[in-house]
Amino acid sequence: MVNKIIIAGFGGQGIILAGSLLAYTAMIEGNEVSHIPSYGAEMRGGTCNCSVVISDRLIDSPIIAKPDITLVFNQPSKDKFESRCKENGIIILNSSLIDEKVKRNDLNAYYINATNLACKIGNIKAANMVMLGALIKITNIVDIDKMIKSLKEVISKRNIALLEINEKALMSGYENI
Repeated sequence: MVNKIIIAGFGGQGIILAGSLLAYTAMIEGNEVSHIPSYGAEMRGGTCNCSVVISDRLIDSPIIAKPDITLVFNQPSKDKFESRCKENGIIILNSSLIDEKVKRNDLNAYYINATNLACKIGNIKAANMVMLGALIKITNIVDIDKMIKSLKEVISKRNIALLEINEKALMSGYENI
């Protein structure tokens, strides 16, 4: 089993945190993982993505040309990464910020109202956790309970006060598929 995942959006949406949390959770489940963040110099508001590879064997290369799974948080990221998706791959879009449907018929597309769900929970920045919860429900790539436990290890000390909101957001994404 090898899963190649791209998570893409703009700086400030928690793209790198989402990738780190996914990779960490897969690692504690005994998988081989790689996580490569990529973001523009402008940071908040600029382009941002990360690559996560999860495998039950050694990873040949952390570079992803054709992702099996793509999480897309905004329209520019959809425009950039939809064409790169593997045939019959999964693409999960934040429909709160992306009005346009996927153009390719060979993709399994899921539309998650992530930003709106995060706002209902109490923090717009938790949309990344909503998207991860949806990813887990759709793919069963890692265990949701292990991801919730992993949050304490991955979230920064300065954001530890947001732990409960992030847990709720994960469950909201998981339950709203």
